Amino acid sequence: MSRNLIYILISAMGFIEPGTITGQNYHITVTITGLRNNKGKVILYLFNSADGFPQQHDKAFRTAGNVIANNCCSMVLSDIPRGIYAIGCFHDENDNGKLDTNLLGIPDEGVGASNNAKGFMGPPKFKDAKFLVEGDVTMPITISH
Repeated sequence: MSRNLIYILISAMGFIEPGTITGQNYHITVTITGLRNNKGKVILYLFNSADGFPQQHDKAFRTAGNVIANNCCSMVLSDIPRGIYAIGCFHDENDNGKLDTNLLGIPDEGVGASNNAKGFMGPPKFKDAKFLVEGDVTMPITISH
């Protein structure tokens, strides 16, 4: 390898986020409780920025869904790089793939967020729901109705 190429590679490594070089990624284990029944499933959205949180699902870093048993649901999100994240989720009771709301936009189905963040006159803010991933994380969430 030429010296110039080696210098370029070493220089570029300084701009790579820690964990990227080693491939070190983590798991987020989410346990969702407070579900009012076992109908449908829970849909979860993992955001890595405030942009779109929690309502613009197409801006989520990762999406997951799972069935409910004993009014509880657990999911493991794998291969998550080190960083700041927030979770928004809802109980899709009628299994139609969307959060149903009333005429005023208030959810008819249960909703939740990481850190059990609550919104005031709207959804929770990213700053209240955010958490750091720098190792495996366990995140309990209680659904609100």
